Amino acid sequence: MTEETNTKAFITSRRSLLLGVGAAGGAALAAGMSGAQAAENNGEQVTDAPLSDKMLEQQPFHGQYQSGIVTPRPAAGMIASFRVLANTPADVERLFRTLSERIAFLMKGGTPPALDDKLPPADNGILGPIVLPDNLTMTVSLGASFFDQRDWLLPHKPARLSRMKAFTNDALDQSLCYGDLSLQISSNTPDTNIHALRDILKNLPDLMVLRWKQEGSVPVLPRSPDGTHQSARNFLGFRDGSANPDASSTALMDRIVWVQGIGDEPVWARNGTYQAVRIIRNFVERWDRTPLGEQERIIGRLKPTGAPFGGHHETQVPDYPKDPEGTVTPLDAHIRLANNRTEAAEANLILRRPFNYSNGVSKSGQLEQGLLFICYQADLEKGFIAVQTKLNGEPLEEYIKPIGGGFFFTLPGVVDANDFLGRTLLEAAGHTPTNSKS
Repeated sequence: MTEETNTKAFITSRRSLLLGVGAAGGAALAAGMSGAQAAENNGEQVTDAPLSDKMLEQQPFHGQYQSGIVTPRPAAGMIASFRVLANTPADVERLFRTLSERIAFLMKGGTPPALDDKLPPADNGILGPIVLPDNLTMTVSLGASFFDQRDWLLPHKPARLSRMKAFTNDALDQSLCYGDLSLQISSNTPDTNIHALRDILKNLPDLMVLRWKQEGSVPVLPRSPDGTHQSARNFLGFRDGSANPDASSTALMDRIVWVQGIGDEPVWARNGTYQAVRIIRNFVERWDRTPLGEQERIIGRLKPTGAPFGGHHETQVPDYPKDPEGTVTPLDAHIRLANNRTEAAEANLILRRPFNYSNGVSKSGQLEQGLLFICYQADLEKGFIAVQTKLNGEPLEEYIKPIGGGFFFTLPGVVDANDFLGRTLLEAAGHTPTNSKS
Protein backbone atom coordinates (compact mmCIF):
# COMPACT_ATOMS: atom_id res chain seq x y z
CA MET A 1 0.00 0.00 0.00
CA THR A 2 1.16 3.56 -0.67
CA GLU A 3 1.78 6.10 2.07
CA GLU A 4 -1.38 7.99 1.06
CA THR A 5 -3.43 4.77 1.10
CA ASN A 6 -2.12 3.90 4.56
CA THR A 7 -3.02 7.35 5.86
CA LYS A 8 -6.55 7.23 4.43
CA ALA A 9 -7.11 3.71 5.72
CA PHE A 10 -5.99 4.77 9.18
CA ILE A 11 -8.34 7.75 9.39
CA THR A 12 -11.22 5.80 7.82
CA SER A 13 -10.99 3.16 10.54
CA ARG A 14 -10.98 5.87 13.22
CA ARG A 15 -13.97 7.60 11.66
CA SER A 16 -15.89 4.34 11.45
CA LEU A 17 -15.16 3.64 15.09
CA LEU A 18 -16.28 7.12 16.06
CA LEU A 19 -19.56 6.82 14.18
CA GLY A 20 -20.16 3.36 15.58
CA VAL A 21 -19.54 4.49 19.14
CA GLY A 22 -21.83 7.48 18.66
CA ALA A 23 -24.70 5.39 17.32
CA ALA A 24 -24.36 2.72 19.98
CA GLY A 25 -24.01 5.27 22.74
CA GLY A 26 -27.13 7.10 21.58
CA ALA A 27 -29.12 3.86 21.54
CA ALA A 28 -27.95 2.95 25.02
CA LEU A 29 -28.87 6.33 26.45
CA ALA A 30 -32.25 6.20 24.73
CA ALA A 31 -32.88 2.91 26.54
CA GLY A 32 -32.40 4.67 29.87
CA MET A 33 -28.79 3.67 30.56
CA SER A 34 -26.40 6.10 32.20
CA GLY A 35 -23.49 7.59 30.23
CA ALA A 36 -21.04 5.47 32.25
CA GLN A 37 -22.97 2.26 31.48
CA ALA A 38 -23.15 3.12 27.79
CA ALA A 39 -19.41 3.69 27.64
CA GLU A 40 -18.75 0.43 29.46
CA ASN A 41 -20.98 -1.54 27.10
CA ASN A 42 -19.20 -0.08 24.08
CA GLY A 43 -15.87 -1.35 25.31
CA GLU A 44 -14.39 2.12 25.85
CA GLN A 45 -11.57 2.41 28.36
CA VAL A 46 -10.38 5.30 30.49
CA THR A 47 -7.10 5.62 28.60
CA ASP A 48 -8.52 5.26 25.09
CA ALA A 49 -7.52 8.13 22.79
CA PRO A 50 -10.30 10.64 22.05
CA LEU A 51 -11.71 10.25 18.55
CA SER A 52 -11.99 12.90 15.84
CA ASP A 53 -13.07 12.88 12.20
CA LYS A 54 -11.06 16.05 11.44
CA MET A 55 -7.53 14.66 11.46
CA LEU A 56 -7.32 14.61 7.63
CA GLU A 57 -8.22 18.29 7.26
CA GLN A 58 -5.40 19.88 5.27
CA GLN A 59 -4.29 23.36 4.28
CA PRO A 60 -2.14 24.08 1.20
CA PHE A 61 1.56 24.75 1.66
CA HIS A 62 2.18 26.17 -1.82
CA GLY A 63 0.78 29.53 -2.88
CA GLN A 64 1.71 33.18 -3.29
CA TYR A 65 0.91 33.75 0.41
CA GLN A 66 1.74 31.62 3.42
CA SER A 67 -1.09 29.70 5.05
CA GLY A 68 -2.12 30.61 8.58
CA ILE A 69 -2.89 34.28 7.90
CA VAL A 70 -6.30 34.48 6.22
CA THR A 71 -6.82 30.76 6.95
CA PRO A 72 -9.81 30.22 9.29
CA ARG A 73 -8.46 29.87 12.82
CA PRO A 74 -8.51 26.33 14.29
CA ALA A 75 -8.84 25.41 17.97
CA ALA A 76 -5.15 25.37 18.95
CA GLY A 77 -2.41 27.90 18.27
CA MET A 78 1.13 28.73 19.25
CA ILE A 79 3.80 31.35 18.68
CA ALA A 80 7.40 30.17 19.00
CA SER A 81 10.22 32.72 18.82
CA PHE A 82 13.79 31.78 17.88
CA ARG A 83 17.30 33.16 17.87
CA VAL A 84 18.80 32.40 14.46
CA LEU A 85 22.38 31.13 14.44
CA ALA A 86 22.73 31.01 10.65
CA ASN A 87 24.75 34.02 9.49
CA THR A 88 26.21 33.32 6.06
CA PRO A 89 24.05 33.34 2.92
CA ALA A 90 24.63 29.60 2.51
CA ASP A 91 23.52 28.83 6.07
CA VAL A 92 20.50 31.11 5.83
CA GLU A 93 19.53 29.35 2.62
CA ARG A 94 19.88 25.99 4.38
CA LEU A 95 17.69 27.30 7.19
CA PHE A 96 14.97 28.46 4.81
CA ARG A 97 15.11 25.31 2.69
CA THR A 98 14.91 23.01 5.71
CA LEU A 99 11.99 24.97 7.15
CA SER A 100 10.21 24.73 3.80
CA GLU A 101 10.79 20.99 3.52
CA ARG A 102 9.70 20.18 7.06
CA ILE A 103 6.65 22.43 6.99
CA ALA A 104 5.54 21.01 3.63
CA PHE A 105 5.73 17.47 5.02
CA LEU A 106 4.03 18.26 8.32
CA MET A 107 1.15 20.14 6.69
CA LYS A 108 0.53 17.33 4.21
CA GLY A 109 1.16 14.45 6.60
CA GLY A 110 2.58 11.04 5.83
CA THR A 111 4.73 8.22 7.16
CA PRO A 112 8.19 9.18 8.45
CA PRO A 113 11.01 7.02 7.10
CA ALA A 114 12.15 4.01 9.11
CA LEU A 115 15.78 4.37 10.23
CA ASP A 116 18.27 2.01 11.80
CA ASP A 117 17.30 1.56 15.46
CA LYS A 118 20.83 2.54 16.45
CA LEU A 119 19.95 6.05 15.26
CA PRO A 120 17.40 8.48 16.68
CA PRO A 121 13.99 7.94 15.04
CA ALA A 122 13.02 10.19 12.16
CA ASP A 123 9.95 11.38 14.04
CA ASN A 124 9.24 12.03 17.73
CA GLY A 125 6.27 9.65 17.49
CA ILE A 126 3.81 11.52 19.67
CA LEU A 127 1.17 11.36 16.93
CA GLY A 128 1.82 7.70 16.17
CA PRO A 129 3.44 5.97 13.17
CA ILE A 130 1.49 8.09 10.65
CA VAL A 131 1.57 11.89 10.82
CA LEU A 132 -1.89 13.24 9.96
CA PRO A 133 -2.23 16.85 8.75
CA ASP A 134 -4.89 17.85 11.33
CA ASN A 135 -5.47 21.24 9.66
CA LEU A 136 -1.91 22.30 10.48
CA THR A 137 -0.44 25.60 9.30
CA MET A 138 3.05 26.89 10.07
CA THR A 139 3.75 30.54 9.27
CA VAL A 140 7.33 31.89 9.19
CA SER A 141 8.15 35.53 9.96
CA LEU A 142 11.38 37.47 10.57
CA GLY A 143 12.15 40.01 13.30
CA ALA A 144 14.06 43.26 12.89
CA SER A 145 17.11 41.69 14.57
CA PHE A 146 17.35 39.09 11.79
CA PHE A 147 18.24 41.91 9.39
CA ASP A 148 20.08 44.18 11.85
CA GLN A 149 22.59 41.46 12.80
CA ARG A 150 23.47 40.57 9.18
CA ASP A 151 25.10 43.39 7.24
CA TRP A 152 24.42 41.70 3.92
CA LEU A 153 20.65 41.65 4.64
CA LEU A 154 20.25 45.01 6.37
CA PRO A 155 19.72 47.01 3.12
CA HIS A 156 16.79 44.70 2.31
CA LYS A 157 14.94 45.07 5.61
CA PRO A 158 11.18 45.72 5.18
CA ALA A 159 10.55 49.45 5.41
CA ARG A 160 8.30 49.39 8.51
CA LEU A 161 9.80 46.52 10.44
CA SER A 162 10.97 47.64 13.88
CA ARG A 163 11.72 46.26 17.32
CA MET A 164 8.58 46.36 19.46
CA LYS A 165 8.65 49.23 21.95
CA ALA A 166 6.72 49.38 25.21
CA PHE A 167 3.39 51.20 25.25
CA THR A 168 2.10 53.06 28.32
CA ASN A 169 0.41 50.06 29.98
CA ASP A 170 3.07 47.49 29.13
CA ALA A 171 5.14 45.55 31.67
CA LEU A 172 7.29 43.65 29.20
CA ASP A 173 9.20 40.58 30.34
CA GLN A 174 12.29 40.56 28.14
CA SER A 175 12.38 36.75 28.20
CA LEU A 176 8.99 36.78 26.41
CA CYS A 177 9.82 39.42 23.81
CA TYR A 178 11.32 39.80 20.35
CA GLY A 179 13.20 37.20 18.32
CA ASP A 180 14.96 36.78 14.99
CA LEU A 181 12.28 34.44 13.66
CA SER A 182 8.73 33.63 14.72
CA LEU A 183 6.84 30.47 13.89
CA GLN A 184 3.07 30.59 14.20
CA ILE A 185 1.74 27.04 14.48
CA SER A 186 -2.00 26.34 14.33
CA SER A 187 -4.02 23.12 14.09
CA ASN A 188 -7.04 21.34 15.48
CA THR A 189 -5.18 19.93 18.48
CA PRO A 190 -2.35 21.09 20.80
CA ASP A 191 -0.44 17.81 20.35
CA THR A 192 -0.17 18.42 16.60
CA ASN A 193 1.37 21.83 17.31
CA ILE A 194 3.84 20.40 19.82
CA HIS A 195 4.73 17.61 17.40
CA ALA A 196 5.48 20.19 14.69
CA LEU A 197 7.58 22.37 16.99
CA ARG A 198 9.65 19.41 18.14
CA ASP A 199 10.19 18.38 14.52
CA ILE A 200 11.62 21.81 13.72
CA LEU A 201 13.85 21.77 16.80
CA LYS A 202 15.14 18.30 15.89
CA ASN A 203 15.99 19.22 12.31
CA LEU A 204 17.56 22.66 12.85
CA PRO A 205 19.63 22.44 16.06
CA ASP A 206 22.66 24.22 14.59
CA LEU A 207 20.74 27.00 12.83
CA MET A 208 18.26 28.32 15.38
CA VAL A 209 17.47 28.11 19.10
CA LEU A 210 14.08 28.47 20.78
CA ARG A 211 13.81 31.67 22.87
CA TRP A 212 10.21 31.57 24.06
CA LYS A 213 6.84 30.16 23.13
CA GLN A 214 3.22 30.77 24.03
CA GLU A 215 0.44 28.29 23.37
CA GLY A 216 -3.21 29.21 23.11
CA SER A 217 -6.64 27.91 22.24
CA VAL A 218 -10.01 28.97 20.88
CA PRO A 219 -13.26 27.68 22.38
CA VAL A 220 -15.06 25.25 20.06
CA LEU A 221 -18.76 25.88 19.45
CA PRO A 222 -21.51 23.60 18.12
CA ARG A 223 -22.86 24.41 14.68
CA SER A 224 -25.63 26.99 14.68
CA PRO A 225 -28.96 25.62 13.44
CA ASP A 226 -29.24 28.50 10.96
CA GLY A 227 -25.68 28.01 9.66
CA THR A 228 -24.41 31.40 10.90
CA HIS A 229 -20.95 31.83 12.44
CA GLN A 230 -20.01 33.56 15.67
CA SER A 231 -16.75 35.07 16.85
CA ALA A 232 -15.07 33.09 19.64
CA ARG A 233 -14.97 34.51 23.16
CA ASN A 234 -11.85 35.61 24.98
CA PHE A 235 -11.15 35.04 28.68
CA LEU A 236 -13.01 38.26 29.53
CA GLY A 237 -16.12 36.52 28.21
CA PHE A 238 -16.62 38.85 25.22
CA ARG A 239 -16.60 37.87 21.57
CA ASP A 240 -13.25 38.74 20.07
CA GLY A 241 -13.04 39.75 16.43
CA SER A 242 -16.61 40.91 15.76
CA ALA A 243 -15.38 43.76 13.56
CA ASN A 244 -12.59 41.82 11.86
CA PRO A 245 -12.26 42.52 8.11
CA ASP A 246 -13.67 39.88 5.77
CA ALA A 247 -10.71 37.57 5.11
CA SER A 248 -12.50 36.03 2.13
CA SER A 249 -12.42 39.33 0.24
CA THR A 250 -9.38 39.40 -2.04
CA ALA A 251 -9.67 43.14 -2.63
CA LEU A 252 -9.91 43.87 1.09
CA MET A 253 -6.95 41.66 1.97
CA ASP A 254 -4.88 43.25 -0.81
CA ARG A 255 -5.56 46.63 0.80
CA ILE A 256 -5.25 45.70 4.48
CA VAL A 257 -2.93 42.70 4.78
CA TRP A 258 -0.61 42.05 1.83
CA VAL A 259 2.48 44.12 1.10
CA GLN A 260 2.45 45.08 -2.56
CA GLY A 261 6.19 45.61 -3.04
CA ILE A 262 5.77 49.19 -4.20
CA GLY A 263 6.73 52.58 -2.78
CA ASP A 264 9.53 52.23 -0.25
CA GLU A 265 8.90 48.54 0.42
CA PRO A 266 11.45 46.17 -1.17
CA VAL A 267 10.18 44.28 -4.19
CA TRP A 268 11.15 40.94 -2.63
CA ALA A 269 8.59 41.51 0.17
CA ARG A 270 5.59 41.45 -2.18
CA ASN A 271 2.89 39.06 -0.89
CA GLY A 272 4.31 39.18 2.62
CA THR A 273 2.72 40.94 5.60
CA TYR A 274 3.60 42.42 8.98
CA GLN A 275 2.85 40.31 12.06
CA ALA A 276 2.31 41.86 15.50
CA VAL A 277 2.30 39.49 18.49
CA ARG A 278 1.30 40.50 22.02
CA ILE A 279 1.00 38.34 25.14
CA ILE A 280 -1.66 40.19 27.13
CA ARG A 281 -2.26 39.13 30.73
CA ASN A 282 -5.90 39.37 31.87
CA PHE A 283 -6.62 40.02 35.55
CA VAL A 284 -9.59 37.69 35.42
CA GLU A 285 -10.34 37.63 39.15
CA ARG A 286 -10.73 41.42 39.21
CA TRP A 287 -12.76 41.34 36.00
CA ASP A 288 -15.13 38.67 37.32
CA ARG A 289 -15.93 40.90 40.33
CA THR A 290 -16.77 43.89 38.09
CA PRO A 291 -20.50 44.66 37.48
CA LEU A 292 -21.78 43.51 34.09
CA GLY A 293 -22.85 47.01 33.07
CA GLU A 294 -19.37 48.36 33.70
CA GLN A 295 -17.77 45.49 31.76
CA GLU A 296 -20.02 46.26 28.79
CA ARG A 297 -19.33 50.00 28.94
CA ILE A 298 -15.55 49.33 29.00
CA ILE A 299 -15.75 47.10 25.92
CA GLY A 300 -18.64 48.85 24.15
CA ARG A 301 -20.64 45.69 23.43
CA LEU A 302 -23.33 43.57 25.04
CA LYS A 303 -21.70 40.54 26.62
CA PRO A 304 -24.30 37.84 25.75
CA THR A 305 -24.62 38.64 22.03
CA GLY A 306 -21.54 40.72 21.17
CA ALA A 307 -23.83 43.35 19.64
CA PRO A 308 -22.91 47.04 19.96
CA PHE A 309 -25.15 49.10 22.21
CA GLY A 310 -28.52 49.55 20.54
CA GLY A 311 -27.93 46.52 18.30
CA HIS A 312 -29.08 42.91 18.26
CA HIS A 313 -26.19 40.93 16.72
CA GLU A 314 -22.40 41.25 16.73
CA THR A 315 -21.96 42.19 13.07
CA GLN A 316 -24.04 45.36 13.36
CA VAL A 317 -22.04 48.56 12.91
CA PRO A 318 -22.41 51.18 15.65
CA ASP A 319 -23.61 54.57 14.41
CA TYR A 320 -21.15 56.94 16.08
CA PRO A 321 -22.16 60.06 14.09
CA LYS A 322 -25.58 59.84 15.76
CA ASP A 323 -23.89 59.49 19.15
CA PRO A 324 -21.31 62.32 19.22
CA GLU A 325 -21.40 62.72 23.01
CA GLY A 326 -21.01 59.03 23.77
CA THR A 327 -24.48 58.67 25.26
CA VAL A 328 -24.96 55.23 23.70
CA THR A 329 -21.36 54.03 23.31
CA PRO A 330 -18.91 55.75 25.70
CA LEU A 331 -16.23 57.75 23.93
CA ASP A 332 -13.55 55.74 25.75
CA ALA A 333 -15.08 52.31 25.05
CA HIS A 334 -12.55 49.86 23.65
CA ILE A 335 -14.31 49.34 20.32
CA ARG A 336 -14.78 53.08 19.77
CA LEU A 337 -11.18 54.00 20.51
CA ALA A 338 -9.83 51.15 18.35
CA ASN A 339 -12.01 52.08 15.35
CA ASN A 340 -14.14 55.21 15.43
CA ARG A 341 -15.65 54.25 12.04
CA THR A 342 -14.43 57.37 10.25
CA GLU A 343 -12.96 57.37 6.76
CA ALA A 344 -9.52 58.07 8.24
CA ALA A 345 -9.76 54.98 10.44
CA GLU A 346 -9.92 52.78 7.32
CA ALA A 347 -6.14 53.19 7.05
CA ASN A 348 -5.71 51.57 10.48
CA LEU A 349 -7.57 48.30 9.90
CA ILE A 350 -5.86 45.06 10.93
CA LEU A 351 -6.66 41.36 10.59
CA ARG A 352 -6.83 39.75 14.04
CA ARG A 353 -6.05 36.05 14.63
CA PRO A 354 -5.79 35.69 18.45
CA PHE A 355 -5.88 32.74 20.86
CA ASN A 356 -6.64 32.53 24.59
CA TYR A 357 -3.86 31.29 26.86
CA SER A 358 -3.69 29.84 30.37
CA ASN A 359 -0.29 29.44 32.03
CA GLY A 360 -1.08 28.13 35.50
CA VAL A 361 -0.98 30.20 38.71
CA SER A 362 1.14 33.24 39.62
CA LYS A 363 3.20 33.47 42.81
CA SER A 364 0.43 35.65 44.26
CA GLY A 365 -2.13 32.91 43.70
CA GLN A 366 -3.81 34.45 40.66
CA LEU A 367 -4.66 32.73 37.39
CA GLU A 368 -2.09 33.43 34.66
CA GLN A 369 -4.56 33.82 31.82
CA GLY A 370 -4.91 36.15 28.91
CA LEU A 371 -4.82 36.70 25.18
CA LEU A 372 -2.17 35.62 22.69
CA PHE A 373 -2.91 38.51 20.36
CA ILE A 374 -1.77 38.08 16.75
CA CYS A 375 -2.62 40.42 13.90
CA TYR A 376 -1.51 41.02 10.33
CA GLN A 377 -1.34 44.22 8.27
CA ALA A 378 0.39 45.67 5.22
CA ASP A 379 1.67 48.65 7.22
CA LEU A 380 2.74 48.02 10.82
CA GLU A 381 2.85 51.70 11.67
CA LYS A 382 -0.62 52.52 10.32
CA GLY A 383 -1.98 49.20 11.58
CA PHE A 384 -1.26 47.81 15.03
CA ILE A 385 0.98 50.65 16.25
CA ALA A 386 -1.60 53.31 15.35
CA VAL A 387 -4.48 51.33 16.88
CA GLN A 388 -2.60 50.60 20.11
CA THR A 389 -1.63 54.26 20.40
CA LYS A 390 -5.33 55.19 20.26
CA LEU A 391 -6.01 52.70 23.06
CA ASN A 392 -3.38 54.11 25.43
CA GLY A 393 -5.11 55.09 28.68
CA GLU A 394 -8.38 53.25 27.98
CA PRO A 395 -10.43 52.00 30.99
CA LEU A 396 -9.68 48.39 30.00
CA GLU A 397 -6.07 48.90 31.09
CA GLU A 398 -7.15 48.32 34.70
CA TYR A 399 -7.81 44.69 33.79
CA ILE A 400 -5.05 43.83 31.31
CA LYS A 401 -1.25 44.00 31.19
CA PRO A 402 0.79 43.23 28.04
CA ILE A 403 3.87 41.25 29.10
CA GLY A 404 5.48 40.01 25.88
CA GLY A 405 5.45 39.65 22.11
CA GLY A 406 7.20 41.21 19.16
CA PHE A 407 6.96 42.58 15.63
CA PHE A 408 7.87 40.42 12.64
CA PHE A 409 7.65 40.38 8.84
CA THR A 410 5.90 37.33 7.42
CA LEU A 411 7.67 36.01 4.34
CA PRO A 412 5.91 35.62 0.97
CA GLY A 413 4.58 32.18 0.16
CA VAL A 414 6.28 29.25 -1.57
CA VAL A 415 4.75 29.22 -5.04
CA ASP A 416 5.71 25.70 -6.15
CA ALA A 417 7.97 22.71 -5.49
CA ASN A 418 10.99 24.54 -6.95
CA ASP A 419 10.58 27.46 -4.55
CA PHE A 420 11.35 27.84 -0.84
CA LEU A 421 10.67 30.32 1.95
CA GLY A 422 12.89 33.41 1.79
CA ARG A 423 14.11 32.81 -1.77
CA THR A 424 13.17 36.30 -2.98
CA LEU A 425 15.00 37.86 -0.04
CA LEU A 426 18.19 35.90 -0.71
CA GLU A 427 18.12 36.75 -4.40
CA ALA A 428 17.56 40.43 -3.62
CA ALA A 429 20.65 40.29 -1.39
CA GLY A 430 22.71 38.96 -4.31
CA HIS A 431 22.83 35.33 -3.23
CA THR A 432 22.09 32.77 -5.95
CA PRO A 433 20.38 29.77 -4.34
CA THR A 434 21.97 26.40 -5.02
CA ASN A 435 20.25 24.43 -7.78
CA SER A 436 17.95 27.40 -8.32
CA LYS A 437 15.34 26.81 -11.00
CA SER A 438 13.80 30.25 -10.82
